[in-house]
Amino acid sequence: MIFFSHVTILAANVSIMVTIKLSHSLHTPMYFFVCGLSFSGNCTTMAIIPCMLVDLLSDSKTFSSISLPECATQMFFFFGSAANNCFIMAAMSYDHYTAIHNPLHYPILMTHKICSQFIMASWMVGFLVSLCVVIIAFNLSFCDSNIIQHFCDISPVVCLACDHTSRQERAIFVLSAFVLVGSFVFITMSYVFIVSTVVKMPSAQGRYKAFSTCSSQLTVVCIHYGFAGFVYLRPRDRDSLHEDMLMAVTFTVLTPLLSPIVYSLRNKEMQMALRKVLGKTDTLIPQMVNKRTPDA
Repeated sequence: MIFFSHVTILAANVSIMVTIKLSHSLHTPMYFFVCGLSFSGNCTTMAIIPCMLVDLLSDSKTFSSISLPECATQMFFFFGSAANNCFIMAAMSYDHYTAIHNPLHYPILMTHKICSQFIMASWMVGFLVSLCVVIIAFNLSFCDSNIIQHFCDISPVVCLACDHTSRQERAIFVLSAFVLVGSFVFITMSYVFIVSTVVKMPSAQGRYKAFSTCSSQLTVVCIHYGFAGFVYLRPRDRDSLHEDMLMAVTFTVLTPLLSPIVYSLRNKEMQMALRKVLGKTDTLIPQMVNKRTPDA
């Protein structure tokens, strides 16, 4: 099931990125951010699931070995990509707010250059925070057990430390809260302003269109921040690592799987563009076969 979910995530996100790239009608800031979110979702799963599958299929069913640098690298890319997801969602909420609150100046405020800067800033800040978390976590002293019943995430690594970790745990909690709570507060404020603007619209059709445009992202935000908040903002308990592992695996697999499904199934423009791209592919393959077939 994990392998099937992984292949589905990769295929769905790649389909979204290819569709947005080939469809000129989707060359807008909103779909530019959706494309960035799909790429970031693939990076998040690629940091964890392949190693997880290798461990599940290994001859030794009890544990698999991973070196300290490999564990730090896995944590760096996973947490950095997950943080990037949060910041891209915050940028998407600002894009929706700008489109609804100031539609006349929207082409000026959300140019391709500005959108690219948002994406670059999301990656830079996300991986900078991830680097700080990895440095704090792996500067601890590990002298007890070296077995993690988990993948290389923050909580199970910190729980292996044998020295006093309250100060380091507070620092990691502050960094995690900066990513999760900071971006969530920004998203919440954006949608408060969006709702206040939409309610004042005289046309019922305009209000429905505005709310339907934002419904897809709100669904993804609720799923993403619900799992992420439970995993990273809950008080640490060394006796609940098994429960944390189940929630972390669900967060790693379910959230990137649902995001492309929500954006494709709840968006008519994406559905139409996807059908066109698949239709072009279906007609292109027979043409290529016919060209390669020699004349009688």
